[in-house]
Amino acid sequence: MTAKKSATPRLPSKLPTGLQGFDEISRGGLPRNRTSLVMGGPGTGKTVFALQTLVNAARELKQPGIFVAFEEDTGAIFANAATFGWGLPALAKRALFFLDARLSPTVVQSGDFELSGMLAILEAKKHELGAGWIVFDGIDVLLALLQNRSAETREIYRLRDWLTHNELTAIITAKVDGDAFSPANYGFMQFMADCVIRFDRRLEQTIPVRRLEITKYRGSDFSAGEFPLSFGPHGMEVAAPGTAEFLPKASTERVSTGFERLDSMLGGGLFRGSSTLITGAPGTSKTTLAGKFAESACRRGERTLFVSFDEGGERIRRNLTSVGIHLDAYVKSGLLRMYSGRTDVTNPEEHLIRIAALLLEHQPRCMVIDPLSAIAKSGAIGSARAIGNRLIYKVRDHEITVVITSLVEGGDLQAEATDLQIPTIADTWIHLSYLVRGGERNRALTIIKSRGTQHSNQVRELVLSAKGPELADVYSSGGEVLMGTLRWEKEAEERARKLQRHAEFSQKRRELQFAEADIAARIAALQLELDRQRAALALYTSDAEARHVSSGEWQDELRRMRSADVANTAAPGKRRAGRISAKSVKNSDKEPRRGA
Repeated sequence: MTAKKSATPRLPSKLPTGLQGFDEISRGGLPRNRTSLVMGGPGTGKTVFALQTLVNAARELKQPGIFVAFEEDTGAIFANAATFGWGLPALAKRALFFLDARLSPTVVQSGDFELSGMLAILEAKKHELGAGWIVFDGIDVLLALLQNRSAETREIYRLRDWLTHNELTAIITAKVDGDAFSPANYGFMQFMADCVIRFDRRLEQTIPVRRLEITKYRGSDFSAGEFPLSFGPHGMEVAAPGTAEFLPKASTERVSTGFERLDSMLGGGLFRGSSTLITGAPGTSKTTLAGKFAESACRRGERTLFVSFDEGGERIRRNLTSVGIHLDAYVKSGLLRMYSGRTDVTNPEEHLIRIAALLLEHQPRCMVIDPLSAIAKSGAIGSARAIGNRLIYKVRDHEITVVITSLVEGGDLQAEATDLQIPTIADTWIHLSYLVRGGERNRALTIIKSRGTQHSNQVRELVLSAKGPELADVYSSGGEVLMGTLRWEKEAEERARKLQRHAEFSQKRRELQFAEADIAARIAALQLELDRQRAALALYTSDAEARHVSSGEWQDELRRMRSADVANTAAPGKRRAGRISAKSVKNSDKEPRRGA
């Protein structure tokens, strides 16, 4: 008994289309040597998608291709594609072959026709060019001439077999109306094709929006759902969802906001690659803070992208100059790139695609979006929310430090946070507000959150001048926050009170110094009197001792002069004893005489 070996199924090989967004959605492009059906209504971008894929294959993959047109002539195709700068006439001479397969309106049809004759011509051209790609554009026009459902199915399967035999990667475009899967819209073609892509165009808030969706891809995974597309200077651009996982790297490097004091409030600045949201009412200087950040980045020599909505770059630079922020030099040097878009004529998805293209082209390290809330005006809030989230995730994937401004209308900060939901994914949230008091309107800045940072919870006053924006301390008195003139008056009063307290202290200090000096003088006088008395006592004592010594010496000298016994002069006491003894002797000598 022979054991069967289980063979690992091979995934279908793919060829990239060159449209980065679509290649990400399809996980690599279109299936190699298989048929892809591109269907959609008029003006949705079917022909552009097919032709751009053919051009990219010829340029990037060095694979020649064939374009079979059933609806437009070659001249019209070249003229329509001229704005994209693909150089079709040059490619047609060496890498691309264009076949005009339109039927002349003067041709009279008699019975059914077959595609075998045209396929034979294409096969010969395929071998001549070494083509690997082929496009059948507008095949529904040809099938409509058959006027027979069974004949249509027969010719489509004939085409499929021919493509398989010649190992060509094919794109077939067809127009559909209403339900794309109805028999009238060639639903059987969708079962035949290996990959089915549906293009759609509709109005949202009076603005046209184009989207594409991969509805089928045999043997391959793909991103489900609709994805926006737009037409730029180089052709079609498709918005991709981005990576499904977060980048593992989290930078600890700090980036300056342009305000030394704000950097201090943020614990040293913003983290590299983080996102910062600045919210506030109109006129609270959101753009000023964003412009200061951009200027600081350019001063460090970092490439910066400034995206503005509903206001041109020239006006923004002019306005920022009035508060000491100068960006013209950086625009001229190419370090700063400014993109301005109108939200009333362009749908948000197209803005997102253009911004993504600018990120690839300019490669910025820092970025400003001012204001992101403007995109909500041109579409539903759900669409605006999705675009904002995708945009933040995209710049985060590129490790770009971004500052985003958002308008708070009606002063309802909570409503703004709930609608766009940007604060939930932003790393730092700075809010600007007004404080109206004493006939003045002053600007206040506070940091609501800053992830990974022990930030300040204090309110600061934002002061604008020709030297630039500055942050000043507010004055808190009795639970009230004072700014502007009221703050200046309170600070002046506080300075006056400090001066008065200082004067009182100086006066009291002088009085104490005078009292101390007086006491010290009296102590010095008493010390002098004490020293005088001590000196007198010492003099008296020494004089008395001198007199006593002199008296003894005089007596001794007197005895010597009288020839007295020196031994008896040893001491006064002894001399007195000697005198007594002499008298006793003399008396004793006299007594016997009396007895006789």
